[in-house]
Amino acid sequence: MKRERQTRILELIETMEIETQDELVEVLRSEGFNVTQATVSRDINELQLGKLPCGNGRKKIGIQPAGNQHLTNKYIRVLRDGFMSMDSAQNILVVRTVSGMAMAVAASLDALRMKEVVGSIAGDDTIMMAIRTTEETQKVMDKIREYL
Repeated sequence: MKRERQTRILELIETMEIETQDELVEVLRSEGFNVTQATVSRDINELQLGKLPCGNGRKKIGIQPAGNQHLTNKYIRVLRDGFMSMDSAQNILVVRTVSGMAMAVAASLDALRMKEVVGSIAGDDTIMMAIRTTEETQKVMDKIREYL
């Protein structure tokens, strides 16, 4: 039951802008989960979720990039060291890297957990990323530029 609930919480925060624990409790209850605010609070702690900006000064419950700041900095450093260029073809983003760095850069991008990214495949110096929509491809490119 706990694993199902926590899996559902992760699905909900990826697809909805849930701002409070109480709001999350309501959604889970409407789906048949018998939860209290204390249970959801423990789940949030165990899943290492936090508040992330979602625009207009609001924040939502979400997955913290890479779990902690030390790891996030490490991933960004790998991204900066290996990145060469990027280009898009509709909802496919192609990232060029220094030779031999594509897998490390792809792992770094995956660890940043951008919700727009469905998945990525890395070769030696090229990464292909599938993005949910053509519009979101530009958002991902902008986010990568911010990290660089």
